[in-house]
Amino acid sequence: MEQELEQYILNHSDSEGELLSLLNRDTHVNLLRPRMLSGHLQGRILKMICRMISPVRILELGTFTGYSALCMAEALPENGELHTIEIDDELEDFIRKYFNRSPYGNRIHLHIGDARNIIPTLDGYFDMVFIDADKRLYSEYYDLVFDKIHSGGFILADNTLWDGKVLQTPHRSDAQTIGIQHFNEKITADKRVEKVILPLRDGLTLIYKK
Repeated sequence: MEQELEQYILNHSDSEGELLSLLNRDTHVNLLRPRMLSGHLQGRILKMICRMISPVRILELGTFTGYSALCMAEALPENGELHTIEIDDELEDFIRKYFNRSPYGNRIHLHIGDARNIIPTLDGYFDMVFIDADKRLYSEYYDLVFDKIHSGGFILADNTLWDGKVLQTPHRSDAQTIGIQHFNEKITADKRVEKVILPLRDGLTLIYKK
């Protein structure tokens, strides 16, 4: 029934379009861990969130194959820009192939490298940050981007329910689950922000900077 309901939702939402559909398929056919791709439903939600809050500058941590970046770029104004950071340099050619084919690709700036090194080099403020990178480092990413976000800006963090593992006491070797749990507790205790976790796919936390 869950699959049927999800298909019903997709059938009654905007399509992802030809290019994103091709990217979706290409990722699943040719790459390991294709589940890391945002996909049709989350992609449309990310675009709609951008429509609602109207960011001009977006920072994304964790490009993977570029699906989510392309979705958010659709909702940017003509003068908008999206900076996206991917640590895996072997994905660069794959990512650029789709960015170059998109009518919104000129709004996207791809950075290859460790986000912890790149974030401090980015000038100016961002209206929105989307965190979807190494789960072990979510708290560190949060601290790095916080002062680069306007008051009234948003941080979105993906995978914050982590397949329900957040309810468990993880083995000390399960650093990703521990990282997500620490991040969730950190956000809960942070009085500088308002926050809510949406049970979308693997959990999406919306964080508003007061």
